[in-house]
Amino acid sequence: MSSFLRRYFPLFLLIGAFVAVVSLYLKIKRGNAEPPPQPPEIAETKSVPEGNTLSPLAQPPDWQALAPFQRSITRADFERLLTTVFTIGENWKNFILLTDTNAVIKTTDGGIFILQFAEEAAPIPKSWKGTSELPAAPADKPLQDLHIAIDPGHIGGEWAKMEERWFIHNGGTPVTEGDMTLAVAKLLQPKLEALGARVSLVRDKPEPVTTVRPEALVQDAEAASATPQEPESISRLAQRLFYRTAEIHSRAEIVNNQIKPDLVLCLHFNAEAWGDPNTPTLIPRTHLHLILNGAYNNEEVALADQRFTMIKKLLSHTHEEEALVGRTVADTFAEISQLPPYVYPPGGSVVSVDGHPFLWARNLLANRLYDCPVIYMEPYVMNSTLDYARIQAGDYDGVKEIEGQFRPSIFREYADALAEGLRRHYSANRAKTD
Repeated sequence: MSSFLRRYFPLFLLIGAFVAVVSLYLKIKRGNAEPPPQPPEIAETKSVPEGNTLSPLAQPPDWQALAPFQRSITRADFERLLTTVFTIGENWKNFILLTDTNAVIKTTDGGIFILQFAEEAAPIPKSWKGTSELPAAPADKPLQDLHIAIDPGHIGGEWAKMEERWFIHNGGTPVTEGDMTLAVAKLLQPKLEALGARVSLVRDKPEPVTTVRPEALVQDAEAASATPQEPESISRLAQRLFYRTAEIHSRAEIVNNQIKPDLVLCLHFNAEAWGDPNTPTLIPRTHLHLILNGAYNNEEVALADQRFTMIKKLLSHTHEEEALVGRTVADTFAEISQLPPYVYPPGGSVVSVDGHPFLWARNLLANRLYDCPVIYMEPYVMNSTLDYARIQAGDYDGVKEIEGQFRPSIFREYADALAEGLRRHYSANRAKTD
């Protein structure tokens, strides 16, 4: 190398690096993604400048909140989680460019955030404790030092009809999911506390957590609608934004800023299409599955708030803890309840987790917005002939003969099976005191 080249070689390197970064910025800024399609009722995007596309009621994310994760994950782990757990399709490539040393991520304002990879995984900032981080516990208190939040799904009560979680069959007791999940939560709480956990309920009554009401969301409904709608349709959209979106945002505020748990249990009962809630269709099958966060589809990756949360979830390693806890919980629940696995039809926005028959990754608002690991329960089928009969029997001690077999209360079976699954997981995976 000549003396001239030796003298100016560092300058050439600096100029080359600057040109590469500018080219990369322009490549991502241009992109080639088509605008995501609009669902027929609530548009999942708002018509704003490129890079500013947001979900309904979402705020622009603070991308600098990812800065503490710099040099915490290797490129191999980042790409593996991104492509096998967190995304479906190839649209992520229009918003995330992987190099050997960085992930260059398109942000809300059309700019970029550069995440630097690590040569070896490093500790990350987080508010929750994973299984491996818990101190030794007594054998009879395997959940000691664990803070669990129980989130009873939906609202129930007078809101059940509005939130489409209500039906009545042949003059029986109305089936209202929000009331049923709250009943299970109140049975589950003392069981977990007896095992040593600290337990918080995200809601403890059949009322909304959010102070927002549908009438305050009419303008948001109009903005979120893909096409002009009649006033009645706009009113219905406002209701859905209330119970599907504003309510979950408010619960996330409580979970992330007040409770700050190590694990959230989202309690739900599954159902299949029942048609008219006043003359519902009952079906002969029932099943079980658990949902972990992941499987962001092409349209969801294009939304800046969802793309941000997806990356934050990936970097926080919540998936690994959800899968670790979820496997034992699912296996135990299936053993006790004798429920078969639910299998999603092909082509949906889901990913099977490690081939486990009961574990699926899906991008739901609750398991996306809650910062810590989330186990999202979907057992039973409310409009199955068997589960409907068990729901009609109500809560009771012992067993009753239902559909030709002696069975416990469906609510107590739910709470017992979930508590036992958690007991088995933490008993097997954390150290014990003498």
